Amino acid sequence: MDYKDVGIVILAAGKGTRMRSNIAKVLHKVAGTSMIVHVIECAKKITADNIYVVIGHQAQLVKEEVNRYFKVDFAFQKQLLGTGDAVKAAIPGLKSGIKDILVLCGDVPLIQENTLRKLVNEHKKKQVKITVLATDIEEPGSYGRIVLDEYNHLLYIKEDADATEIEKKIKKVNTGIYCFDKELLISAIDKIKPDNIQAEYYLTDVIGIAKKQNESIQVLTMDDPREVMGVNTLEDLGKVECLIQLLGK
Repeated sequence: MDYKDVGIVILAAGKGTRMRSNIAKVLHKVAGTSMIVHVIECAKKITADNIYVVIGHQAQLVKEEVNRYFKVDFAFQKQLLGTGDAVKAAIPGLKSGIKDILVLCGDVPLIQENTLRKLVNEHKKKQVKITVLATDIEEPGSYGRIVLDEYNHLLYIKEDADATEIEKKIKKVNTGIYCFDKELLISAIDKIKPDNIQAEYYLTDVIGIAKKQNESIQVLTMDDPREVMGVNTLEDLGKVECLIQLLGK
């Protein structure tokens, strides 16, 4: 399948407060290489040109690290106001020929090429407006929960901080990786509001807006949750360091 009309936005602006480190989260190393470099390396296997890295905290250091390895475009998130605001920062720089936007997280270094190809292929094949990558985890922790109806259609995604006790028991979680129709994303992202406990602009709210507009949305559930493990603490970093050999990345 041709990926020339796919743009990849990688979120790499966050502080990573829970890392308890002076180093920007995405600059922490796994197998001797910073997490952001692992993610871009995988993204480059999908598209060589249309990669946009959103930077914010320690922006210059992150930019310098990325530029050591790759030629990419950068977008600057002026204030760290959430994932929705981060993606919005990248939109003005997107090339006109891009039709679909693949959103990745700079702190998920174990993501594999085959998973991203399957996600984009399913998105294009089904001709939907949004494809959400999900996985099932026995202990969902701080992941957003995927709430489905009785027909396994997506109702909404609820961030852990805003979830009810019943929602917290859901084991199907949002990986933070998506494929969006570009025009829908541009239209919906202006409508999201920071009306949640963290007062942030959630990218997941784009899905709620699309639902109200009766747009087509699908959830693709991947088998191996280890591959999409996000690094939020030094303990997580240690786990990912062990896993990287097992997954052959």
